[in-house]
Amino acid sequence: MIDTVIFDVDGTLVDSNYQHTLAWYRALRRSNITVPIWRIHRTIGMGGDKLITELAGADAEKAHGDDVRAAWDEEFEVLIDEIRPLPGTHELLMEVKHRGFRIVLASSGKAAHVERSLELIGARGLADAWTTSDDVSDSKPAPELVDTALQKVSRSSGIMVGDATWDVIAAAKLDVPTVALLTGGSSRAELRDAGAIAVFDSPQDLLDHLDITPLAYPSTQDAT
Repeated sequence: MIDTVIFDVDGTLVDSNYQHTLAWYRALRRSNITVPIWRIHRTIGMGGDKLITELAGADAEKAHGDDVRAAWDEEFEVLIDEIRPLPGTHELLMEVKHRGFRIVLASSGKAAHVERSLELIGARGLADAWTTSDDVSDSKPAPELVDTALQKVSRSSGIMVGDATWDVIAAAKLDVPTVALLTGGSSRAELRDAGAIAVFDSPQDLLDHLDITPLAYPSTQDAT
């Protein structure tokens, strides 16, 4: 009975994962913590409250966590103007909306960053709701963000569109299926192994194949 599409934002609708990765690398270096960039990239999509522990251990989080997150804010601001919409994003949102789905943009990013993404992809008039870091206390891979997104539209039945294994894992905890994209840098095999029901190259690729996915039409209405 799927009637709502929950779209992750960073890495799914806007091309931002590598800017996030570099900002975390530079922020960690400010506290004399060096983590290979490839390892940082594997954690993108996980919340910043958990990322430092994942990369450098609990002691690093305890000693430097707040400083690293503050440094990340500064480093990310230097890179934010480089972020652009991924090809096909606006058109995908328009078509999904046209077919009768409700749309929720699920982000645990800062409100200002989410607002900027809404403008970049022209989603303000298409999304029924969206989330920010103000809405959640426990980040992915915990399911709170997905649950909050559904609460924004009266706890309807949803399907997730995301780019990271963390999206798939978080949604699965609520029995919400995920269609995944390769745009975040995770491999097709990784996304499939995490539980994605389908994997496409990009928003444009998903749009081109919408009729062979559960996003063809809401389950509560007949296709026309």
